[in-house]
Amino acid sequence: MCKHASWSTNLLLLVSLWLTACTWPTLVAPPGQADTTGVGATGLGDPLYPLLGNGGYDVTHYAITLAVEMASNTITGTTTIQAQATQGLRTFHLDFLGLEIDEVQVNDRRVRFQRSGSELAVTPAAPLANGQAFTVTVAYHGQPTPISDDPAVPRSYGAIGWRRFAPGVFVISEPSGAMTWFPGNHHPSDKATYTFSITVAKPYVVAANGLQIDERDHGATRTYVWDETKPMASYLATVAIAEFEVMTDEGPRPRGPRLLIRHFLPPDVPPALVAALRETPALLRFFTDLLGPYPFEAYGVAVIDDASVRIGLEAQTLTILPTSRVAGEQLHELAHQWFGNSVTPATWQDTWLNEGFATYGEWLWVEQTQGQAAFEALLRTQYASMVRAQMGPPANPPPDRLFGAPVYIRGAWSLHALRLHIGDAAFFALLREWVARYQYGNASTADFIALAEEISGQPLEELFQTWLYDDEIPHCQLEVISCQQPGLNGRSMPSR
Repeated sequence: MCKHASWSTNLLLLVSLWLTACTWPTLVAPPGQADTTGVGATGLGDPLYPLLGNGGYDVTHYAITLAVEMASNTITGTTTIQAQATQGLRTFHLDFLGLEIDEVQVNDRRVRFQRSGSELAVTPAAPLANGQAFTVTVAYHGQPTPISDDPAVPRSYGAIGWRRFAPGVFVISEPSGAMTWFPGNHHPSDKATYTFSITVAKPYVVAANGLQIDERDHGATRTYVWDETKPMASYLATVAIAEFEVMTDEGPRPRGPRLLIRHFLPPDVPPALVAALRETPALLRFFTDLLGPYPFEAYGVAVIDDASVRIGLEAQTLTILPTSRVAGEQLHELAHQWFGNSVTPATWQDTWLNEGFATYGEWLWVEQTQGQAAFEALLRTQYASMVRAQMGPPANPPPDRLFGAPVYIRGAWSLHALRLHIGDAAFFALLREWVARYQYGNASTADFIALAEEISGQPLEELFQTWLYDDEIPHCQLEVISCQQPGLNGRSMPSR
């Protein structure tokens, strides 16, 4: 402020600064609908969670910078979002919950914003044109609080988001927890690349998605820089912070250098857990032979050493697992790197494309390593549990049972029924083509049905209707593992 400016000039400047910094009322477009007046929709109209995500733009990159104070579990952060408008915008929305916002900028200009729950409405200084590239920078601070009761995402599977545990911090965001630690367009259909720059006190170590590309020493603190160059849904973005020890290995890769494996382990890890992680190259080889090349730059597991932690997540390139579940769950979560992470469901209603496929991947491992008799015994056990629980249709889960047993077990059995119907050659060709055709993108159940018909040369709509959408569980004979398939005049196709 100039020392010799007139009082009127000073007043105008103060008013201008106040108008720029304060929050401002804004219109709101309905979920899933673009507003022709230039207001981006407050949700993408997902069939299960219509308020997740936002309309009017596509994100291309997130740059997330955090300083984490471990003792108080507080963060000071800045997230810069690179995006492109898909309509004219004079207001758009981000999903962001809880943390205090210090400032919002659009294209390096401080702008007005308004918060309502998890909706952050941003009003650029000048309207954005359809197709225009722009950047949004949000500075914020506070103590991230996991979501335990999100009205936009009713569920029964516990707290999600940024979570403190005795030795450190880890993040499990599926389906909506990413909004607890960075603002964004938090629906799986808007995938983007990521850079994480995270500063912590020594001796803490930071693991995140992708490859670590830098480590800066500041004396008492260190900054870890991680870069994920392949498109990623925000629910797969993760950070794990603890006094980790790093265990490295190499995995198979058809061309170029061997795949980097890096596991992040607590001190004094049990030998049995280390032995389980030594199996990672063999598991990678199994899925690579089955599905095609591993789709990312690296892989590993961050092991969370806290008895109270019972959930894990197949975060892209870095599975998060508690110590109690490493040996039994790594295979399932690794399968997700293809099914869910590379090929991501178009909506949350398509979650069976993640969980059913990963579960069937576990069953195929049994077939590969233990033989046909063990495989068929497993099929019988899972079918019996499906009937006993009267599991509903996997492609139509209720919102509060998104991760219920039907999407896993009946979803996997739906794939086996398809295999019985079209034969092994077509079935395994279908899996490989699925991950190749939709790599790094999104796909729906309708896309899978269409591809299955294309590969097999058969009409399959009725089969998928009975297995994926009808309440009644199709009848199967467990003695020879065969099922009555629609369109076969009551004939059964035996197991191969």
